[in-house]
Formats: sequence, structure tokens, C-alpha cells
Amino acid sequence: MKYIFCLMLIAIGYGASTRPVISDASVIGEGTQPQVSVDNGGTVRVVYGQADKIFCATSVNHGQSFSKPVLVADVPEMHLGMSRGPQLSSSANYSVITAMDKAGNIHWFKQDHKSPNWVPMGVVNDLKGSAPEGLMAIGSDKNDNFYAVWLDIRLGKRNQIWFSSLSGKSNKWSTNHLAYQSPDLHVCECCKPSIAINGSTIAIMFRNWLNGSRDLYVMKSINGGQTFAAAEKMGLDTWKLNGCPMDGGGIRINSSNIIETVWQRKGEIYFAKPGEPEVYIGKGKTCSISGNAKQTIIAYQNNDTLKLVTMPGKKVTAIGIGNFIKSAGVTDKNNLFVWEQDAQIKYRLL
Repeated sequence: MKYIFCLMLIAIGYGASTRPVISDASVIGEGTQPQVSVDNGGTVRVVYGQADKIFCATSVNHGQSFSKPVLVADVPEMHLGMSRGPQLSSSANYSVITAMDKAGNIHWFKQDHKSPNWVPMGVVNDLKGSAPEGLMAIGSDKNDNFYAVWLDIRLGKRNQIWFSSLSGKSNKWSTNHLAYQSPDLHVCECCKPSIAINGSTIAIMFRNWLNGSRDLYVMKSINGGQTFAAAEKMGLDTWKLNGCPMDGGGIRINSSNIIETVWQRKGEIYFAKPGEPEVYIGKGKTCSISGNAKQTIIAYQNNDTLKLVTMPGKKVTAIGIGNFIKSAGVTDKNNLFVWEQDAQIKYRLL
């Protein structure tokens, strides 16, 4: 059994590798699990965790340099690691950070862009302790509307997909509602859901659990999350797995209002749009997706080498060493990449 387990780890990218020499990475601070967001005015924010503390660093020059990280809050017993950590989204006038504790509460903090201060606002989930798994995502449109999706066990102590929304001027999230309930009791228990917003279009991606398969599904709303269409499976193949890959992939809505996704299946990264066959990218894990009007950026980890792939064209570039890489388009020409390496948050502008 140990031999088989080791082979599985190597197959999904945990094996040893020869590190390439990659320079030009700068350090933001000490911590793990970074997230990055860009507001309407081009200000870049990076949030990350360090034990029970949340830190945020800001760039006003499109990611060329960052301010000294500020302490946002201390959340006792905060989830951190394996995609569990503070989440961030920025809009025109406000930014929002969420963080989940191990008791199952989603804490949130708001910044008015007129002030450098982060203000504690309470909790997102309206049932205490309903989100103990610690996996969620947030996003926003350009008009200060924020949206949250997370794994919640309030129905029969099984993880399902729950959703809520917030007007930036408000101090309270909307009544939580069920976005998806698996007919096979629960969705995948340890994979982070993803969310993308473009105007009134909202797309949610999550790893399902159906008939023993753990595939990625996408739900779309065209009315700001009031209703969602039926969940649609991504890709043509399936992944029968008696376990959890702990890898939820990423989703974006491009400038043409087309949903684009990236995710892992059997230790391989795929790019897919709803209703179309998947496109093989490479061997790896912990992938994410971003981009601008001209191209889509896929970032992922292959062993401990971090790579980016530009679509269309599938041009591959090695950009760093480490894990948990995230990216954001900061201008029409440049993209910012942030990741963790040796308990430090590093970044590179390309």
C-alpha cells in the first residue's frame, strides 16, 4: 500500500524535481496562502495569512512594488493551508476580506478605499458554525457588489454549495441560500469552490461527488445570483476517486462574457469552456486562472516549479519556485503572480 501511495503522489506532482534557476522574485512578507485582487482604479492588494493573523499589502504602481504589510485582523483558530485562508476581492470603492475559523464561522472585514483601515464587520454565514470545512471564495463586480460561495453543512451535516451577496454600502450579507445540493448526499468535501463575476453574470465552479466521480461543475447566473442554471460538468472524461484531491481549480469570465475554467484531473491540468472539450495544459496541481482582454493566463505548480501558460497559443514560462500560485492582470500588458515559498509571500510582474 505504501508503494502504491508513493506512486500516486509522484503522479500528481509531489515527487522530487530539479529546480531551475529563476530570478526576479520579490518578497512581500512572511506568510502563506496569498490571494490578489485589483480594484477599478488599478490599486493591487495581496492578502495572506500567518498563523491566526491576516495581513494585506498594497501596490499603487501596478504591482511594481508593495507597501509594508498591515495587520488586518487576528482570527483565533483561523483556517490556513490547502486553499484555506483569507479571501479578497476589490471593486470601485470597497475591498472585502473573508476568513474562516475552525468552528465554522466566516468572518469578514471591509475597507473603504478612502481610508487605509480595515473594519471588522461580523460574519457572512447566518447559521453559526455551518462552514467548518474552511473552503470558500469571494468576488465582486465593478459597482461594489460582492458575492461569496462556500461549503456549508447546515443540511444534514453534509457539505453543499451555499451563496450570499453584499452591496458595498451595506453592512450585512444577504440571507444565505443553497446554490447546489448533490443528489449523492454531498459535494467534494475538501476542494475550494471558485467564483467569477462580469456585470450581472456570475459563474461558480466546484468539485462534485457523483457516482464516485469527483469532477468539476459550473453553475451560471445571468441575474446577479438571484437564480442559477443547472450545474454543467467540465470536460469529457471523469475521475473516479475514493478520496479528495484538495484542488478546486479556477474560473474567470473573459471580456466576451465567456466562462473559462482550469482544473486538475489525475495529476494533469486542463483548460475548458462550458460545452466544449477540455484542452490539456500539462502535468501539475493547484492551478489558477486570470487574464485581460488580450489573453488568458493559467498558473500552476509542477513539482515545486511554478509555471504560467498563455492562451491562446499555450506558451509556457517558468516563473518561480514554491507553491499555491495566484495571478491577476494589472494592466493590458502586465500580469502579477504571487505565491508562497519557504513561508514567505513572493511576487513577480511579467
